[in-house]
Amino acid sequence: MNTTTVPANYKPSEKEKYMNPVMLEYFRQKLLHWKNDIVKESDKLLHELQDEGGLQEPDIADRAAVETEVALELRERDRQRKLISKIDEALDRIERGEYGYCEETSEPIGIKRLEARPVATLSIEAQERHERLERTQRDERE
Repeated sequence: MNTTTVPANYKPSEKEKYMNPVMLEYFRQKLLHWKNDIVKESDKLLHELQDEGGLQEPDIADRAAVETEVALELRERDRQRKLISKIDEALDRIERGEYGYCEETSEPIGIKRLEARPVATLSIEAQERHERLERTQRDERE
């Protein structure tokens, strides 16, 4: 169990030691709050889908609209499930002492990138290399 506390209004800074205990706890709490928000939203969505009680619309256009809405909601739920998995992986990296470091280069990912994308596993440079490689491979297939 973590005993590190994060001061009120704390924001990680480039001036402090990278991934010190307070910074790690800050990101751990950020990830846990994000996961909690997603789970709440997902539960709400699930209840809405259940409350619709099947597609009982007599008009075919109305039924098609409802089916489209349900398909979109299910796709969103799948995205949320995948994001929760990434959050859990980030929390595991915190526990292992690997959080905040690039999977490819072991270099710090950077505070600004982690603030924007707390589940990031690659530095900006490594991410850009991956995207260039994907574009090159996609272009070769076309």
